[in-house]
Amino acid sequence: MKISAPAAASVGAFLLAAIYLFVSAPPALPDRQGGGQMVPAETALALLDAESASIRAMYTREIVGEGGKHGLAFREDWKKEEVKAGPLPALLLRETSARLQMRVPELALFLGSDYPLVKENLFTGQQAVYYQEVKKTMQPKFFFDAAQGRTTAMFPDRASAKACVTCHNEHPNTPKKDWVLDEPMGATTWSYAGKQVPSETMLRMIAQLRVSAVDAYGSYLQKVTRFEGATRPTVGDKWPREGNYLPDVETFRKAVETANSMRTLNGVLAAVSPPRAPEPKK
Repeated sequence: MKISAPAAASVGAFLLAAIYLFVSAPPALPDRQGGGQMVPAETALALLDAESASIRAMYTREIVGEGGKHGLAFREDWKKEEVKAGPLPALLLRETSARLQMRVPELALFLGSDYPLVKENLFTGQQAVYYQEVKKTMQPKFFFDAAQGRTTAMFPDRASAKACVTCHNEHPNTPKKDWVLDEPMGATTWSYAGKQVPSETMLRMIAQLRVSAVDAYGSYLQKVTRFEGATRPTVGDKWPREGNYLPDVETFRKAVETANSMRTLNGVLAAVSPPRAPEPKK
């Protein structure tokens, strides 16, 4: 398939912009601004969820799972001054969400469930109805709320690690004590103010998600500096799988980029590439 010169130039310019955004910390995103090709909001939200899910999976596996083997604790009340612990994976997502919404006000992220540890995460109303469909099919659900003018996407959230199952089953406030691996535990829910997203805005949203996630992890490291004695891990370029260590912010950021950059960039390019021309009839 041949791409016309203007289309090729457009994709080339977009690729350069994408590479720049993925290797540079972007400035704050102005409200409702952005240029480039329009992309369905569902596509942008799917890319954001894949990026976020990969980061949370790495944190769950490499920080919470491996760290627990060396005495690191992760608790719901991790922010209390006297508690020597870090955030549970769902709480790291909440920290990421709070930072992301400050940077991109038209974007919202919420992790809900029908059996949440805290009542604020309980699905209610129409979202509870949609979640039952997601739970049954284990497929994403997209819908548009005309009253609020928002595109919403719900993505199934599985119990992907033993640390998730153990934490939820043993939590004193859990409404369900028999979670098993790979069971649907809830849904990551994204919403965006509109039906379409300018491609440049989509890029910046993805980049801001990365910044927000790394910043959320950094808030845990700030708490670690106040630990005392043997409970304080060494922060540097090593990971908990090697002992009582935690990666510093730069090491964590590079791991996120290594895990996600090419896959996310391919997804972005697929979203903005010109449609494939039909094969000529013979």
